[in-house]
Amino acid sequence: MSKDPLLQPYRLKHLTLRNRIMTTSHEPAYPEDGMPKDRYRLYHLERAKAGVALTMTAGSAAVSRDSPPVFNNILAYKDEVVGWMKRLADDCHEAGAAVMIQLTHLGRRTRWDKGDWLPVVAAGPSREPAHRAFPKIIEDWDIARIIEDYADAAERMKHAGLDGVEFECYGHLMDQFASPLTNALAHPYGGSLENRLRFAMDVLEACRRRVGPDFLLGVRYTADEEEQGGISVEDGLAMARRFKASGLVDFLNIIKGRIHTDAALTGVIPLQGMRSAPHLDFAGLIRAEIGMPTFHAARIPDVATARHAIATGQLDMVGMTRAHMADPHIVRKIMEGREQDIRPCVGATYCLDRIYQGAMALCIHNPATGREETMPHVIAPAATRKRVVIVGAGPAGLEAARVAAERGHHVTVFEAAGEPGGQVRLTARTKRRAEMIGIIDWRMAQCAARDVQFRFNTFAEATDVLAENPDVVIIATGGLPEKDILEHGNELTVSAWDILSGDVKPAATVLLFDDAGDHTAMQAAQFIAEAGSRIEIMTPDRSFAPDVMGMNLVPYMRALQDKDASFTVTYRVLAAERHGNRLRAIIGSDYAKDLRLMREVDQIVVNHGTQPLADLYFALKPLSENLGAVDYDALIDGRPQALAGGPQGFHLYRIGDAVAARNTHAAIYDALRLVKDI
Repeated sequence: MSKDPLLQPYRLKHLTLRNRIMTTSHEPAYPEDGMPKDRYRLYHLERAKAGVALTMTAGSAAVSRDSPPVFNNILAYKDEVVGWMKRLADDCHEAGAAVMIQLTHLGRRTRWDKGDWLPVVAAGPSREPAHRAFPKIIEDWDIARIIEDYADAAERMKHAGLDGVEFECYGHLMDQFASPLTNALAHPYGGSLENRLRFAMDVLEACRRRVGPDFLLGVRYTADEEEQGGISVEDGLAMARRFKASGLVDFLNIIKGRIHTDAALTGVIPLQGMRSAPHLDFAGLIRAEIGMPTFHAARIPDVATARHAIATGQLDMVGMTRAHMADPHIVRKIMEGREQDIRPCVGATYCLDRIYQGAMALCIHNPATGREETMPHVIAPAATRKRVVIVGAGPAGLEAARVAAERGHHVTVFEAAGEPGGQVRLTARTKRRAEMIGIIDWRMAQCAARDVQFRFNTFAEATDVLAENPDVVIIATGGLPEKDILEHGNELTVSAWDILSGDVKPAATVLLFDDAGDHTAMQAAQFIAEAGSRIEIMTPDRSFAPDVMGMNLVPYMRALQDKDASFTVTYRVLAAERHGNRLRAIIGSDYAKDLRLMREVDQIVVNHGTQPLADLYFALKPLSENLGAVDYDALIDGRPQALAGGPQGFHLYRIGDAVAARNTHAAIYDALRLVKDI
């Protein structure tokens, strides 16, 4: 038996978990009609087959109709959920993993105009800033109804064959009762900690009566809200003692902080540039003081940190949730002695950002996550070995090289620069986003292990590509920034790339015109502000940085708000001209066509995305067998490309920003779904 602390079994009441690694409750927003159908099931099954001990579904499943999900959560108040959850549980059990689900009533953390348009309820009248609904103060009949809803939902999960249920007591209704910051009720549910905790205890009692002693019940709860007047560490310990003394709770899952604003949420769920495992010691304190089975997850992205958490006795089960979105095969690779092959979580939080945009969670650099029905996590070898030439060593080109090499093809990569990375390397120049280089480093290591040939400092021409006698050519040359969008004066502006690369230094006063709304503008703005410049970030949109969602926007704002920086929305730079030794920006608005304003600054920076760098593609296109065409039906269905019509020779494709300006995930997904069938 392995001596690795992570691989030791753990006995939780009557249930034996095969190791110490779990994925904690989270909602990837894959349900269909509120049900965990095939996409949802296969997502969890992939991790179960790869060795995770416990997969915790939902984050969270709604127990009541007046708790409508604000994104696509499981509807645990519907009887039909039993069949879908049973199929998921049966499959994961067969693969050796335990299965639980997190249940909740959202309370004020939702909106009244979702679902059935029922009033939002909470233990007080205060609005949650993140979701903006003004709640109705909960009444006695609401409390009785919701307690019964919890018990019904727990019973459904027992009938589905799950191993247990976890109740969410942070940010949602249970915590809104428990916290003095949100509870405005009188006795018996308000006032003292005992009274504020009464709702959670009533729910636990009702659920335990319904499911019996052999079904696990746990609580994921805020043990320190880190805010004046809120739940303190002493309160958190007292709550844990109450849970233990009740005999109703089988495990605790520790949270530190609040989630009522974007800024607070990043404290609970830290992202790149923030400290790893910031609350691990706190969770260990709760375990040491209380002695109950203790789970925890908060930016534990790597095996070394997870192993430390178990080896030091701070946790009984360690959550590696986002890490398993990046690589669902972590446990298998540990067992096989292949930790160096684990695809790293780079903390980009693209997964959560998409959820809060109303989309499905996706990993920034594992496009198979959430697409297990159609995309492989393990690449199958090809029947015939081919010569594949790739031009460009950014994320798209490197993914194409990795997948082609795993297929067994002979792969050559041309790269004009002296090192790989493309736009990701430019992103990683910002200290807070330095982890992004892991996207590149991991692929380079995978390519090196498979003898991919790289030719750096080589600006490939058509003759260079043809000299390789290729069967397949993939153009992944990316794009170049498009800044010349003004009516006149484009020669007076610089691009955000010029600033980030260091090719152009920030001037004393800067107007940054962001017409793309992405990370590039915000990174450039931070760089300019930190250089001591006075900066105005201007956008024609009604909000700034619309493609940088709330959690990722937080660190930018923290970096800018104590600097000489301002934001202007709904205005656009129309033109630029010289005015003495300065520049004059001519400003207009989409909302007032005749408006003309002036700004005098020392520098105008434009961020307007990229245009494809595709000259090589068009030079090779008439020489290729498929004339550069892609069979989209075959691409989507997972069939090999078979289009022809041109000269007999090689097939030609282009991917990533060499096609159109998109993002890192799109570039990598382009590569995987094309090359997996070559």
